[in-house]
Amino acid sequence: MSTTRDQASAILCYCLSSILMTVTNKVVLASYNFNMLFLVLAMQSSCSVLLLTIFSRLNLLTHRKLTAYDAKRWFPITIALVLMIYTGGKAVKYMAISLFTVFKNLTIILIAYGEVKFFKGSPVTPMILGSFCLLILSSVIAGWSDISSGNVIKKGQEDVGIIVPYFWMAANCFTSAFFGLYFRAKIKEFEFKDFDTIYYNSLLSVPVLGVCSLLFEGQAFADSYARFVSPGADSGQLLGLVISITISSLSAFAISYGISWCIRVTSSTTYSMVGALNKLPISISGMIFFSEPVTFGSVSGIFLAFIGGLFYAYAKQLQSQAQQAFKLPRERG
Repeated sequence: MSTTRDQASAILCYCLSSILMTVTNKVVLASYNFNMLFLVLAMQSSCSVLLLTIFSRLNLLTHRKLTAYDAKRWFPITIALVLMIYTGGKAVKYMAISLFTVFKNLTIILIAYGEVKFFKGSPVTPMILGSFCLLILSSVIAGWSDISSGNVIKKGQEDVGIIVPYFWMAANCFTSAFFGLYFRAKIKEFEFKDFDTIYYNSLLSVPVLGVCSLLFEGQAFADSYARFVSPGADSGQLLGLVISITISSLSAFAISYGISWCIRVTSSTTYSMVGALNKLPISISGMIFFSEPVTFGSVSGIFLAFIGGLFYAYAKQLQSQAQQAFKLPRERG
């Protein structure tokens, strides 16, 4: 049985590692314009496997050894993870980021009711549902200028049909919900520890991500080679890119541990809620380090999302107290 301290530590670990990886990935993919997401993810997974192997050899940790039986059972989770990442990347490519955030936050509601229906999770109380609505409202306010003007499609992608961004967004919502719910169910069924899940997720995802990179990133590879490696390329740019990818790979190991720990000791809904609230410090860091515009809508959205997070934490605390109070008379009886 997990304690409140364990839950708080897991959430903090997930938050810090998620923020670090998001910022470093933004540096790699945006600042350096390195458009090979699958390759970056494959390198991050490879780094996690390497670190686990080194730490295991030094007797600093242990993890379950790879077996064909466990790999076959765990592989659907790896596929769900890759699909979640791929559909998210596609949705962000075609849809304005403000509208993407609104729909992404709807995933929390899917996961919350999915836990109740399929896994007999804690019921969604009116107060918890209210916290979800506050979070969605915060993203609507932050992106109201795009939403009100009908800017659904991201600038530079206007040649695609209106159905395309909505298709990828819906696919991302459902794959994200499926991953969160399925992961929580299987981690208990297989009795995997946190380092076991990191090892299997990372090791099994490397060939999948590598094949995806070969299939979909051929042109991006040619462009990146010309800019970073070919004669006449700026060596300082290449060094900065390598350092950024290294840091993001190390943070990927931390976030893999944080996700596993957070889902195991809390719930899929809390994990999803924490992921949504991570946008607060990420948005603030974007305003500070990436010169993103500071508007009344963006600041108001951040404040309202913070209130929604506090509201959710308070609602979960009341729910936990009510459940404990219900259990005590039954145990005495």
